[in-house]
Amino acid sequence: MSSSTVGVGADDLVTGEAVALDLPHAGIGLRLASGLIDLVVGYAVFIGLQFLADWLTGGADDALKAAVATVMVISAFVVLPTTIETLTRGKTLGHLAIGLRTVRDDAGPIGFRQAVTRALIGVLEVYACAGVPALICAAVSQRGKRLGDLLAGTYVVRDRHKIALPTPAQMPPHLSAWARTADVAPLPDQLAVALRQFVARAASFTPEVREQLGQRLLEETRPYVAPAPPEGNHAEYVLMAVLAERRTRDAARLERENALRARILPPDTTS
Repeated sequence: MSSSTVGVGADDLVTGEAVALDLPHAGIGLRLASGLIDLVVGYAVFIGLQFLADWLTGGADDALKAAVATVMVISAFVVLPTTIETLTRGKTLGHLAIGLRTVRDDAGPIGFRQAVTRALIGVLEVYACAGVPALICAAVSQRGKRLGDLLAGTYVVRDRHKIALPTPAQMPPHLSAWARTADVAPLPDQLAVALRQFVARAASFTPEVREQLGQRLLEETRPYVAPAPPEGNHAEYVLMAVLAERRTRDAARLERENALRARILPPDTTS
């Protein structure tokens, strides 16, 4: 694994500002509760359609009854869940009740293709096999995916979970003078992510790993900073100073751009 991805988990959602957010997947218990609700709803709709079909085709031949039965299965177990998930951008009725949402692997909202794939595979793994393949697959999958999720490129997250932004790095006082005068070039996105995640999670590493990763990241950061940081400073303090100074300069730049925009552009009178 490259040091530029140190501290960024496989389940992290990386924003355009190079901040990795933890988007937790739903556990098996929540998935099971949601699945049971969807299972009951699906069978209830199927039974209702069956009564309606029996009433409409009471005197029809066997071929017509077989065709109607096929339409009922498709409507209850494929069309209904696909329609609901597509319109709600990833929520089944069970998801709505439990507080879950299906998202793409890149954490974006799902569309019709993902919804219909999950529904089609769900007919086999959930309804035809009583959910056993789905439970086994979710138990061994890193993100709790069932077979439909693997084929559709999706996973289920806790929609009501609050996403916490990592605490911004603070400027070490003894490095503030150096940081203010240093030339800090734009960092590659992956390196910026690694610095943010390392500083935020440094306390969770063992001392040996913390020292090793800090030195490695400092060596990758040195080409983008001039002059070099004062000798004798711990790598973690230098990285914190670089991140804090970048944040300060970005805030100042945005403020200048907003002030310039306010002077040049006429005020919006359409609202």
